[in-house]
Amino acid sequence: MSSAGRGLPDVGAVVAARQGDQRALDDVVAASLPLVYNIVGRALRGHADVDDVVQETLVRVIRHLPGLNDPAAFRSWLVAITIRQVRDWEQRRRVALSRDAGLDAIHNVPDPGSDFAALTILRLGLTDQRREVAEATRWLDPDDRELLSLWWLEETGALERTEVADALGLAPGHVAVRVHRMKDQIQTARAVVRALRARPGCPDLRTVADGWDGVPHPLWRKRLARHVRDCAVCARLGATLLPIDRLLAGLPMLPLPAGLGVHLPVAAPPPDPSPVAGSHPPDPTTGGTAGTTPPADGDGGQSLADLALNRPRGLLPSLAVGAAAVVLAITTLVVIRPDDPPAPSWAAPPSATPADVRTPVAPPTPSARPSSRAPVAPAVGSGRKGVSVWTFDGVSQALASSKADWYYTWGTQHQGITTPPGVTFVPMIRGAENVTAPELARARAAGPYLLTFNEPDLPDQSNLTVEQALELWPRLMATGSRLGSPAVAWGAADPQGWLGRFMAGAEARGHRVDFVTLHWFGADFTTATAVDQLRRYLQDVYQRYRKPIWLTEFALIRFGGGQQFPSQEQQAAFLTAATTMLGQLPYVQRYAWFGLPATDKDRSGLFRGGSDATVVGRAFQAAR
Repeated sequence: MSSAGRGLPDVGAVVAARQGDQRALDDVVAASLPLVYNIVGRALRGHADVDDVVQETLVRVIRHLPGLNDPAAFRSWLVAITIRQVRDWEQRRRVALSRDAGLDAIHNVPDPGSDFAALTILRLGLTDQRREVAEATRWLDPDDRELLSLWWLEETGALERTEVADALGLAPGHVAVRVHRMKDQIQTARAVVRALRARPGCPDLRTVADGWDGVPHPLWRKRLARHVRDCAVCARLGATLLPIDRLLAGLPMLPLPAGLGVHLPVAAPPPDPSPVAGSHPPDPTTGGTAGTTPPADGDGGQSLADLALNRPRGLLPSLAVGAAAVVLAITTLVVIRPDDPPAPSWAAPPSATPADVRTPVAPPTPSARPSSRAPVAPAVGSGRKGVSVWTFDGVSQALASSKADWYYTWGTQHQGITTPPGVTFVPMIRGAENVTAPELARARAAGPYLLTFNEPDLPDQSNLTVEQALELWPRLMATGSRLGSPAVAWGAADPQGWLGRFMAGAEARGHRVDFVTLHWFGADFTTATAVDQLRRYLQDVYQRYRKPIWLTEFALIRFGGGQQFPSQEQQAAFLTAATTMLGQLPYVQRYAWFGLPATDKDRSGLFRGGSDATVVGRAFQAAR
C-alpha cells in the first residue's frame, strides 16, 4: 500500500480498520501521515504547532473512522478533517493573539527550522524557477495559505479538484476562482522574488525596499510589486517565468521528517505513559499543551486528543519521536475504548462547539401552530444540526428519520410531537404575549437554552420595538437559561439595525445575551453564490458581536410579491454545501433548517409524511 498520493490507502485496509483490525488501523494511520503532514505544514507555514495539529487530526480520524459510511471516500474525508483542524488552530491563534496583545505573541511566529518553503527547496532539491515558486508562497495572504496547501497537492497529483472543493466546502467553480486569484498572487510574488535576487539589481527597487525587514509579507508584496510591474528593468527579469502548473506537475509530496517514516508492527509494546522527550510543554497562555484543541464545556478541561487517549495533558508523543510512537499512541489507546459511540461520518464535532446538555423535556401541552415563517434547530452527531417543526401527519416519525439533533416549535411546548431518543427540544418565548409566569416556567423546565422573540423587526411576527424587548429582557434572564438574542429577519450586522440597537442597549443596561440568533434566506439560487453570501453574513455578525451564533432559520426562498422557491435539486445542493460550510465556522454553534414539513406552501420542507422524505430531506439526512 502506498503511503502517498493516490494510493492512500486502499479500500480494503479502510474496511478492515473500521471493523477493528489493529494492523489495518496502524497501516491506515501510517499511510495517512504524509498527506496530513503536507497539508498542515504548508497551511501553518511550518509553525511549531504543526506536529500537534497533525497528531490531533490523526486522533480524530481514528475516533471517527467507524462512522465513515463510504470507505472509498476515505481520502476526501481525511482531507476535510485535516482542514477542519487547521481552521480550529487558526481560530485559537487569533483568540490568543487578541487576548495577549502587548505580550510577546509567539503564536504568530513560524518555526525557522520548519519553514515549509525552505524545507520544500531542500528536501525536494528544487532549482531555478521551482525554487522561486516555493519562495513566493511565503508572500501569500494568510487566507490563501490553507488553499495553497490543497492546491499544491492537486498540482503534484496527490489530490483531485473535487477533493479540494469538498474539503473547503465550496463548489468546484468557486474553488477555481479562488485558485486563479491565489496563482496571480504567487506569480506576482515570483516576479518580486526574482527582482530582489537579481545582481546587481535595480537601484530603484532598493530604494522602494528601504525599511523592509527582509521578512516576506503581503503588504510588502503589494508595495514591491507596484515597482516591479512599472519598472522596465525589473519587468524584463520576469518575462521568462514559466507557468506555475508546469513547474509543479509531477513533483512528489514533501517527505516526512526523519523518524516519521518507520511503520510500527502491531505487536509492539504499549507506550510508556511517562512524558516523552520532545513533547511540547504546557502553553502558559492557554493552560494546555500548545496546539491542542480547547476543551468543550463539561469535559474537565482536557482536549479531545487527551480524552481520546485517556491520558493527562502534555503526554501525547511529539511527531518528532517518529511514526511508530504516533501510530501506537493513537491507534492502540483510542480503540481500547469500545464503549464510545460511533461518531459522525464526515469529521469530529467542532472543537469550538460546547457540549450539548441533554435535559428532560417538558410534557406536551397545547400550543398554537406557528406562522408560515419561523425559526429552526441544530445538528446530528455533532449536536448542531436541527430543524423547525410544526404538527403534521407523521411528524414524530419524520423528526426521528431526519437525523436532527435538536428541534423547536416556536413555543415552550411540543404538542403532538414525540421527542426521539437523543434529540433535544429547545423552547422559545416567541413574543411579548408569551412573557408570562407559566410560559417562563415551562421554558426553564425544558432545558438550558432559550430562544427569544421571533423576528421582532417584522409586523407579522413578534413586532417589538427595541425598547419593549429590553424592558422584558430581565424576566427572561430570571429563568437562568442561556439566552439567544431576538432573531431578526435581516440586517443583524448593521449597528443601526434592530439587533444592533438591541445589543447596544443590552450592554448599556447590563443585560445578559449568551448567543446571537439569526435568520437568513437566500434570493440567489446559485449554490456557490448563496453559500458565499450566507458565510459573509455570518462572519460580519460574528465580527460585530463576538458571540456564538445559532442560525435558526435558513433556506433558499425569495420573499416579496409571493414566495418563490428553487427546484428541489437546487435546494438540496444548497443545503449540502451550506451545512458543510457551517461545519467549518467554529463560532456557529447550531443551525436549523426551515423546516421539517413539506407542503405546497413550504417547499423547502424535508418530509411530506412520516417516511416520505423529499429530495431536500434526503440531503438533510446525509448532512453532517
